[in-house]
Amino acid sequence: MQLLVVKTLRSSKHLIFLSLFLFGSAGFSQYPDRAIEFVIPFDAGGGADIEGRLLADQMSNVLGVPVVPVNKPGAGGAVAYTYLMNSAPDGYVVIWNSTSILTITNLGYVPFTYDALDHVGRVEFQPLVLAVSANSPWNNLESFAADCTSGNQVLKLANSGTGSGTHLGALSITSAIGCETLHLPIGTRRRNASVLSGEADGMIAPLTGVINLAKANRLRVLATLSAERNSVIPEVPTATELGISSLFDLFRGLSVPKGTPKEAIDRLAEAMIGAAKSEGFMRFSEEAGFTVEPMEPADFEMLLAAEDNKIKMILENTEFIMPNNN
Repeated sequence: MQLLVVKTLRSSKHLIFLSLFLFGSAGFSQYPDRAIEFVIPFDAGGGADIEGRLLADQMSNVLGVPVVPVNKPGAGGAVAYTYLMNSAPDGYVVIWNSTSILTITNLGYVPFTYDALDHVGRVEFQPLVLAVSANSPWNNLESFAADCTSGNQVLKLANSGTGSGTHLGALSITSAIGCETLHLPIGTRRRNASVLSGEADGMIAPLTGVINLAKANRLRVLATLSAERNSVIPEVPTATELGISSLFDLFRGLSVPKGTPKEAIDRLAEAMIGAAKSEGFMRFSEEAGFTVEPMEPADFEMLLAAEDNKIKMILENTEFIMPNNN
């Protein structure tokens, strides 16, 4: 009788475990079954924000639930990535990441590294560009570099924020030119306006952030930091072809909290790729000048590791002082 009771109890435990497993699997098979928060680490209205909102809208179509954009700008992306770190790893919070996930972690503005998050994949990449006001005295990169190295003045370059990709891009090109500039971490909302008003002499920005003003002849793009010229601005040379060795493309993609179930990551990656290749998003990419080239999680992890090493080298070569160094 005692043996029978023990066997019955063990069988009951197995049935309970099996029931919970099946219930959990059935429940997760319905993912997603509610709205997904789409965190944007940038100011509303900028190129990154517009692009992210379009992707979120297209992902909503694929997933069948609302993908809701929420802006959380600040500290070069640190505010948004910290928010993600503290979010539940359930697949219902994603972030519109960028190269900033590598810059802020290397600069020590957050107490974690890029691999403290899980990564869904890359959506696109685009060039960073050096742009000045159309009323400025510089018609090309050579004249800008000559004034920058003359020692007669300290030029001011605006960027999206200390630790942002645009900040590291500025460090890259000024180091390659061999001149010192004053870096203004002015934010995406004021970056363009600071150049147009003369508060800043120029800026490093994603092409999507300047293309409309360039087409309106209010900004002049002197060079891109890519390996090849961009088809939207084919007349603009790369810094490299002018003898200035500065390569710094910007990528954008999606990340989630560490520990997010693989099933959710795979579903999000599928929706991300479908959204990126949608007619509306592809049409926008052709107008804005970024290259849609999605990467799934494994390939994106390899890219992140390579780009992380590049950023470490830029910081080392420019002797940028990290705030947490002792």
